[in-house]
Amino acid sequence: MQALRTRAVGVARRAHPTALRTSRSYASESHGHHEAPKVNEGLGTAFYVFAGALPASIVAYQISRPGADGEPSSLSKWLQQFDYFNDWETRNTLRTELFEQAAHDKHLFLNAGRSTHVELKTPELLNSGSPWCVPAGHYANLDYVTEHYRKQAAAEEERKAKKLAKKGPAEPKTSLT
Repeated sequence: MQALRTRAVGVARRAHPTALRTSRSYASESHGHHEAPKVNEGLGTAFYVFAGALPASIVAYQISRPGADGEPSSLSKWLQQFDYFNDWETRNTLRTELFEQAAHDKHLFLNAGRSTHVELKTPELLNSGSPWCVPAGHYANLDYVTEHYRKQAAAEEERKAKKLAKKGPAEPKTSLT
C-alpha cells in the first residue's frame, strides 16, 4: 500500500503546473553619462618579442653561413661537438674487429695440433722428492726416460765436437796495438 501511495503523490506533484518565474533585468539607464578612465597602454609583449626576434634571426643566419673557401660554419662546428654517433660507430667497428680477431685466434689455438716434444734440460727433476717413506707405487720407474735424455745429450755433444773438429784449430788473437 505504501508503494501505491508514494506513486500517487509523485504523479500529483507532476500534475500541478509550476509557476512561471519572471526574469528581472537590473539594467537601467538612470546612471548618467560617465566615461571610462584613461589608461596608458604599452606596446605589449608581442611587439617586444618580434623586435628581439628580428636581430636574433639575422645573427643566426650570419652564424649559419659557411665560411670562406667552403669551410664549415661556426654553428656547424659547434653542433659537431654533440655528434657522438660517428665516435660510437668508429669505436663499435674497432671492437667488432677485435672480437672477430680474438675468435679467429681462439679457433686457431684450439684446433692446432699440440707439440708432444718436451725438452728436458735436467732429468733429475723427474725424481725430485724425498726418497724415504714413499708408499709403494707412488713414483713410477723413470729410469728409461732418464737414459733416453742422457743418450740424446751425449749425441748432441758428439755432434758439436765433430763440427768443431771440421772447423779446424782456433786462430790466435792479435792485438790492435
